[in-house]
Amino acid sequence: MTETRTRSGAAGTEPATVDPGPVATPPGATASRWSGVRPETVGLPLLGLLIALAVWWLVTAGLGLVHPVSLPPPQDVWTSLTGTADVLLPALGLTTLLTLLGFLLSTVAGVLIGMALAASRRAERMFAPLLVAINAVPKIALGPLLVVSVGWGEKPILTMVFLLCFFPIVLSTATGLTTTPADLAELARSLNASWWQAFRKVRFPAALPQIFVGLKVAMPLAAIGAVIGEFYSDRPGLGYQILQYNGIGDTATAWAAIVLIAGMSILLYSALSLVERLALPWVRATTSAR
Repeated sequence: MTETRTRSGAAGTEPATVDPGPVATPPGATASRWSGVRPETVGLPLLGLLIALAVWWLVTAGLGLVHPVSLPPPQDVWTSLTGTADVLLPALGLTTLLTLLGFLLSTVAGVLIGMALAASRRAERMFAPLLVAINAVPKIALGPLLVVSVGWGEKPILTMVFLLCFFPIVLSTATGLTTTPADLAELARSLNASWWQAFRKVRFPAALPQIFVGLKVAMPLAAIGAVIGEFYSDRPGLGYQILQYNGIGDTATAWAAIVLIAGMSILLYSALSLVERLALPWVRATTSAR
């Protein structure tokens, strides 16, 4: 509270104010602003990685519970990775590119299909069983058929990625658009908003957290689809290299390719989570304190 005093002088009496000092910052304000760059954000994943490597070394080289042909120790995989980097790194770039392309295609198609199902109950009842049936088909069984149907090259890979990714995106989009909070929907009606205004200002923004859940589920599936597609393609991606090196008995290099696929999936998932954090800054503030 500002304290006022009077002081006398030749010119009369004038008020004097006492500076209350710097305003205290609410506790936790700075921490919440920089919560995304806390040390444990990087330290805990690294600790988990070290624990996984230690367990891997223990069951292979340490205790010999697994034969090196089935699962080489981490040092052998690292040696193979550095020795064949000129082959595996270009393969990693190709697999990453095809994974992203297939994921983008499935995202566009999945969101549009989900919007159509959410807009019409008849369309949902008509096509939802068909979508479930397509999703239930074992995708690896479609690999040889895709080569016959769409030919060699990138087409079977992108098709496999699409088949694995689109269903969770469709489901999350339709669920998000049909579960708009009642207070927001009532607010749009009270303002006499048109269907498009309500969709653009209320329904779609409210569905974005649910849509991102489907996207994060689909991202690892995109990497799986790309590798399965490369099993039946002539493109020398990581899936192709796994088959080649495993065929000649070089399991260490095959496992090195698998490690690269895992690392690629982690990076793509982390990038998608960062996009979600930047695009939906209100979600963390309104849902939890994590």
